[in-house]
Amino acid sequence: MLEKIIIGIIALAVGILAGYLLRKSIAESKIQSAEAEAQKIIETATKNTEAIKKEAILEAKDEAHKIRTEAEKEAKEQRSELQKTEKRLVQKEESLERKSEALERKEEHLQKNEQEIETIKNDINELYHKQLAELEGLANMTSDEARELLLGRVEEEIKHETAMMIKEIEASAKEQADKRAREIISLAIQRCAADHVAETTVSVVALPNDEMKGRIIGREGRNIRTLETLTGIDLIIDDTPEAVILSGFDPIRREVARVALEKLIIDGRIHPARIEEMVEKAQKEIEIKIREEGEQATFDTGVHGLHPELIKLLGRLKYRTSYGQNVLKHAVEVAHLAGMMAAELGVDVQLAKRAGLLHDLGKAVDHEVEGPHVTIGAELAKRYRESKDVVNAIEAHHGDVEPLTIEAVLVAAADAVSAARPGARRETLESYLKRLTKLEEIANEFEGVEKSFAIQAGREIRIIVKPDKIDDAASVKMSRDIVKRIEKELEYPGQIKVVVVRETRAVDYAK
Repeated sequence: MLEKIIIGIIALAVGILAGYLLRKSIAESKIQSAEAEAQKIIETATKNTEAIKKEAILEAKDEAHKIRTEAEKEAKEQRSELQKTEKRLVQKEESLERKSEALERKEEHLQKNEQEIETIKNDINELYHKQLAELEGLANMTSDEARELLLGRVEEEIKHETAMMIKEIEASAKEQADKRAREIISLAIQRCAADHVAETTVSVVALPNDEMKGRIIGREGRNIRTLETLTGIDLIIDDTPEAVILSGFDPIRREVARVALEKLIIDGRIHPARIEEMVEKAQKEIEIKIREEGEQATFDTGVHGLHPELIKLLGRLKYRTSYGQNVLKHAVEVAHLAGMMAAELGVDVQLAKRAGLLHDLGKAVDHEVEGPHVTIGAELAKRYRESKDVVNAIEAHHGDVEPLTIEAVLVAAADAVSAARPGARRETLESYLKRLTKLEEIANEFEGVEKSFAIQAGREIRIIVKPDKIDDAASVKMSRDIVKRIEKELEYPGQIKVVVVRETRAVDYAK
């Protein structure tokens, strides 16, 4: 048994040794194969590296050759350009030398001419003084006296010629300008028709019966006092049948009072609390109506992009009148007229319309803000980011400042046309008589005026001059001077025609 174990152990040892030798032999063969393969790879890589190196060297040589060729070409071109530039400089230098020589010759010639002129000047001075002495001896008059006499005569002649020239130029200019202006304005007036509403400072509210007057007054007058306090409007309840009169200078407050009173009459419940509620509702309604009127005005004129506050101010003009003319309708009409005239002249139609619509903007708040409506309107336009041209048109539409654009002139013309329509505005008798008296006073202040007559409701003034003191040329100048005085001192709608009449008569009797 032991022998078998020993034999087994020996056999196992022999097997292990044989396996080890076999694995060692296989590993050595693989290592040799790997070394051979590695040697082949190294040789192949060495060959490839040599080939790549040769190719890189060749490419570098080619690139260097190209660069050298291009550099030589550029250098050649630069040398050629330099040669051309040098040639041009040489030619310019030669030309400058020739010009310099010519200038020197001219300078020498000018010096000679100056010497000759100086000699001639001295001779003329001597001759002048000699002749002046002879003339003074012959005329028994010094040179200063002769100069004064001559200047006086020349001045009279120049005045006469100037007056005649002014007359001719004015006649020609007026003929052309009036013709064109009449065409443009008449076309604009024909194409634009507007309603004219004459309003006063009172509104009348109709009542269903006379018993309603007592309810409006209330116990001990508490209802009427409440309504007057809340609206700021006076209620006049007199013997007028079935009517109450609202009186106040603020048209918006008067409209609020009218709407509130009509609502109270319809509702039938008239007491202080209800009056306060109705007045508040009426104020909200009027605010909405004001905004709608402003939006409607911008829609009617095609003016867009206005600030919301400007639209509200336009709506307030609905309740503002000037000489009985509704200011909002007047503004819309001016916008249309200015736009039409701008289209005829080929200038900015939208600018003319925008400025025409906003030109009386200041009248919306002129009872709240101090200053003329022109200044207030210009400030409002600046505040709400209107353009400089629109602001200038607002400032210039009454001639307070110089118009800077044609559109500003058109707005002023359209404003005058709208105000001068028959029936558009009305004046009080007192202001009308004052204007006529002032017209005649201005004319009578001029020297040589015999009589003056304001006719055609102040649209024309005729001045009779003394023919022995005023000639035809002076009468032309007088008419211009009177026009300037009227424009400076008077305010009037439309225009005033000034006619200077000079008449001479020769009367004799046959006996």
